[in-house]
Amino acid sequence: MLETLDAAAVRRWCASGLTALRTHQGEIDDLNVYPVPDGDTGTNLVLTLTSAQQALAMDLGTLPDDGHTPHGHALRLMARGALLGARGNSGVILSQILRGLADTLAAVPAVRGRQLADALADATTAAYAAVARPVEGTLLSVVAAAAHAARRADSDDLRAVARAAAEEAAHALARTPEQLPELARAGVVDAGGRGLCLLLDALVEVITGESPAQPAPAPPARRAPVTAVRESGSDAYAYEVQYLLDATDEAVTRLRAKLDALGDSLAIVGDGAGTWNVHVHVNDIGAAVEAGVVAGRPHRISVTRFADQGAPAPQASLPEGRAAVVVATGAGIAELFAAEGAVVVPANPSTGELLDAIRATGAARVVVLPNDPNTQSVASAAAKEAHGLGVKVSVVPTRSPVQALAALAVRDPKRRFEDDVIAMAEAAGACRYAEVCHAAREALTVAGPARPGDVLALVEGEVHLIGQDLVDTCTAVVDRMLGGGGELVTLLCGADAPAGLADRVRAHVEGAWPFVEVQAYEGGQPHYPLLVGVE
Repeated sequence: MLETLDAAAVRRWCASGLTALRTHQGEIDDLNVYPVPDGDTGTNLVLTLTSAQQALAMDLGTLPDDGHTPHGHALRLMARGALLGARGNSGVILSQILRGLADTLAAVPAVRGRQLADALADATTAAYAAVARPVEGTLLSVVAAAAHAARRADSDDLRAVARAAAEEAAHALARTPEQLPELARAGVVDAGGRGLCLLLDALVEVITGESPAQPAPAPPARRAPVTAVRESGSDAYAYEVQYLLDATDEAVTRLRAKLDALGDSLAIVGDGAGTWNVHVHVNDIGAAVEAGVVAGRPHRISVTRFADQGAPAPQASLPEGRAAVVVATGAGIAELFAAEGAVVVPANPSTGELLDAIRATGAARVVVLPNDPNTQSVASAAAKEAHGLGVKVSVVPTRSPVQALAALAVRDPKRRFEDDVIAMAEAAGACRYAEVCHAAREALTVAGPARPGDVLALVEGEVHLIGQDLVDTCTAVVDRMLGGGGELVTLLCGADAPAGLADRVRAHVEGAWPFVEVQAYEGGQPHYPLLVGVE
């Protein structure tokens, strides 16, 4: 039994809590009352705490020169790892509970009962502050009840305070159906609260060496999905957008107001050092990401469409789970990839950023689509690093977003992963691509000399046409590509494309090539008014 909470105990608590969450992951997922990825609370909590444990495992045992104790340093590592790996609303809130504990206990010489009670109170404050519109009957109610019980214990006995917190958390969990009618109608308790109870039970076991006495809530009876409420927020919004953001406090204040007007289930939490985890449900993905770009530097962007998910737990929680990571420039292109169920990473990522995105999927098999020759080597390096973590990654060497769209269109989870990768690579290879841009400087190309301002049409990376008029050059390059055959033309209009560009190219194709289908989208990519794909 422990009299105080030391660094070794913190590490054991993280490992034991993660084991408990993994054991009950399916049960917690089944507690959800809306079958969407943000509602897969068990999976999200597992992925969040896995990131926390990885942060602890990467520590070399050296203390920073900031006056923190060994247990405080361990708690800070755990909290930051959870923040960087937080998934879903429940994961974001958990990361703030851990941060509240770390902030309070970091410099405390000895963690006894009253110190733990103070830390739980601060953790509750941080958890409520993380959510734009707190709702009772959720994880928030459970952590608040645990904190109140710890304060009421009024003891320096660490064991007594931990037991009081865990027991009251269990009682608060049982009361959640009384606070949320949706839970009562579904006949379940709150999923996030159930996960927190498991973590508090694990803390009690680490401190006392004994398993908690209170029984776990019985798993829910089998029932039809209830389309009443998600883990948080309404069903009026189709996408979950989440990203890390490097930004100032002032910029985040403005971002909070912007995102609050775009959607719901908003949670923005920081680590105190300029890194924030942003989570929101929206219909306009581009606006949510662009708001992050205005505020600072977003990275690890993840977009999930709720309609793609069913009642079962997502593939990411399964040993054979699959995922796709795609590099994209332009909000419209990112939205197209997200609609195909891919995790989107901003252009020109580092190896670490790609590796982070791969790990964040939680899948055992991941395909990466770099969409740029310069990113292929980075993607290959990330794939090698991921292999060391037990994740099998295959890189499909796409050189343009139109090739990635062709590859994602043929994905089939029923195929063997290796066969699926081959099919995606074949689809990407069968899609010829072109880029239209303006020359930035004088150059001698295979199509002749180019001067600043000339319109250049590049096919497969090689300049094929030089023109003066943007529309004429765009239609000419499409004609040249269709001269070699093709049934489908994909047009991605850039951020600087003039109004009506896609319509004029489409009209030309319909007149000159009547049996060819044309699909046009707002890609939003910089520098290139038009990207063309021909299949």
